[in-house]
Amino acid sequence: MRVICVLRSGGEYRPEHVIRLRDQVAVWLDAPFACLSDLRFAASRVEVLPLRHGWPGWWAKMELFRPDIAGDLLYFDLDMSIVGDLTEMAQIGRLAIMRDVYRPTGLQSSVMYLPEAARAPVWDDWIRQPAGWMQRHRRIGDQGFLERHWLQSAARWQDALPGQVVSYKADVLGAGLPEAARVVAFHGKPRPWDVGW
Repeated sequence: MRVICVLRSGGEYRPEHVIRLRDQVAVWLDAPFACLSDLRFAASRVEVLPLRHGWPGWWAKMELFRPDIAGDLLYFDLDMSIVGDLTEMAQIGRLAIMRDVYRPTGLQSSVMYLPEAARAPVWDDWIRQPAGWMQRHRRIGDQGFLERHWLQSAARWQDALPGQVVSYKADVLGAGLPEAARVVAFHGKPRPWDVGW
């Protein structure tokens, strides 16, 4: 198992956001850390895997499903803040994804445990027509495509490990950090660095 993130050029995220996430993870979990990116950057303790496709924005995340990336992955978006022990998340051993904060029956792909076996069918479906899937799911992005595969089968972090994955806007803002929290999802504005996280 390794921890992984994605940095696609042309947006608001930069290599320093990868380093920030890597440093936070390192406090709470001893695991290899990798970043899929189309940028070259010097980053100690970060394995940089080249993005191979020019899929824009959040669609670059679909490269997590490539068959050449072996092993189970614990994925975090770059705007996550790691605030506690990740051991239980890293050891969950099954497909897990966040329940969408604004669409409670939907999925949010900002924090995922991706077993290698669960990724293969997603890639096979995706790679047949990536442009078509991007057009069809343009409003909610990769999450919409993943719902096609996992809406009925994926564990939700909020159920599997209650209280460990929380939303900054829904759970922390105005109430403070819940005691059990391990990961704070910012999913949009503000970003963690906008509020001193």
